[in-house]
Amino acid sequence: MSELETTDLRTRLIDVGVDLVTTEGAQALTLREIARRAGVSHGAPRRYFPTHLELLSAIARRGFTDLQGRAARAAGDGGTDPRAQLTGLAEVYLDFALTQRGMYELMFRHDLLESNRLGLRETSLPMFGVLVDLVGRVCPEADARILAGALWANLHGIAQLWGWGSLKLTTGTDDYVPLLHAALDAHLGPEER
Repeated sequence: MSELETTDLRTRLIDVGVDLVTTEGAQALTLREIARRAGVSHGAPRRYFPTHLELLSAIARRGFTDLQGRAARAAGDGGTDPRAQLTGLAEVYLDFALTQRGMYELMFRHDLLESNRLGLRETSLPMFGVLVDLVGRVCPEADARILAGALWANLHGIAQLWGWGSLKLTTGTDDYVPLLHAALDAHLGPEER
């Protein structure tokens, strides 16, 4: 098989995995199902991804690339103030979490992906670094890494609970944006208006 054919099949396996996680969720990502949908034998993915974990990591990398692209577009040229950039980043994160639920679940399952072993940290940590930087610029007196972690956990909780319908039920609202702003205010202090 030529190098081009190898690259094409590798890419096709990832593409199929991305489509599968998007339509059916992370639980559907078996080697056998990805191979079937790619039109290859069930052993073929092992030639390009020696472990199931490596294929899942490649699929998750695609999700991080997508999320980082969305976040970069939301930040624009960085000319807005840090609080506005942080709000935009949080909005993008929640939108991604709610519209790309399967991919989102896969991406943030570092326990499943063993990200330190397969290079996913190099893909995922830069986005957290942006969050830390913005939090540090909004709250220079705080430990930005800890505060960013707490804010991220809060956003993750909003995404999960909203996706499950729990927050709609308990808050009686049809829009998660007020929850987003409440989380930002709780962690960063009220926004000056």
